[in-house]
Amino acid sequence: MRLLMSTAVLLLLHAAPAAAQDVASFYKGKSVRIVVGFSSGGGYDLYARVLSRHLGKYIPGNPTVIVQNQPGAASLTSVRYTSAAAPADGTFINAFNPGLITQSLTVPKKVGVNFLDFGWVGNISEDFRVCHTWHAAGIKTWKDLLARPRVNVGNTGVGTSAYIDSRILSDLFGVKLHQVMGYPGSAEKKIALERGELDGDCGSWTSLPDEWLRDKKLDIHIRYSKTLVPGMPAEAINAREYLTDPKKRQTFDLLTASALIGRPYIVPKAVPADRLAALRTAFDATMKDPDFLADAAKQRLIVTAMTGTEVEDFIKELYKTPADVVDSARTISGE
Repeated sequence: MRLLMSTAVLLLLHAAPAAAQDVASFYKGKSVRIVVGFSSGGGYDLYARVLSRHLGKYIPGNPTVIVQNQPGAASLTSVRYTSAAAPADGTFINAFNPGLITQSLTVPKKVGVNFLDFGWVGNISEDFRVCHTWHAAGIKTWKDLLARPRVNVGNTGVGTSAYIDSRILSDLFGVKLHQVMGYPGSAEKKIALERGELDGDCGSWTSLPDEWLRDKKLDIHIRYSKTLVPGMPAEAINAREYLTDPKKRQTFDLLTASALIGRPYIVPKAVPADRLAALRTAFDATMKDPDFLADAAKQRLIVTAMTGTEVEDFIKELYKTPADVVDSARTISGE
């Protein structure tokens, strides 16, 4: 009996280290793939490549981390692959467009996946979206913007991020926008702003030309991100603060979810719990690593990280959005 009890105590003492060793043993000598749902050279790809250079040293067993691209359907191809066919052993991570999360609620048949059915590793950064006007338009403040009888903005098409951002301004805040459709891309919209053909635009803060900001060519009125990043004017208030109606706030939260979860990383749901935990811990450690942060800064990439647990909790709340709010968001997004 004493021998049996002693053996049991020894097994309990060594259980946790053995489990930890199993994860390290699994990853040792292996490669972990970060598959980006877009072609190389874009923002999602740049973030993933910076992450890949530092993540491996924090994963037990120190595997090699590589980046591969799987473009298609605005990253929906890679998400569906993650859901249905990707390796579920902890060696596959997907970086995708978080706008699909909102679409999975507003047009579920089109997306065909439920984002509760993934393991969430974390999110590197928000997408810092702002609405602004050209300096010559004479719209200097938020009050000026609300009072203007007509504000001309340009868009490439229905359903794009800029289109939804603009519709938020008109439908939730009452800005009297006139959307000029058919611009081939953001470059053409920038030219139209400089020529005075457009009064303003909404888009990513990080894509605004440095010379525009340096020479104060823009009046920034509002931001859709929670974080006021360095260089962004203090008058760029978080838009949510202007909303008092609960339904409008919920609609805003759903439509801007992709801005909050700007650079997310997921794995298949079937990844073993201990390996998902190891990936989450490694991701969190990387987000605080001085070499990673210096590497990101060199690439002009902003880091405002969320843990896998934080993102997962946010997604769970998002999926509780009432049906009438989802309907409102669907109308605004043009779907």
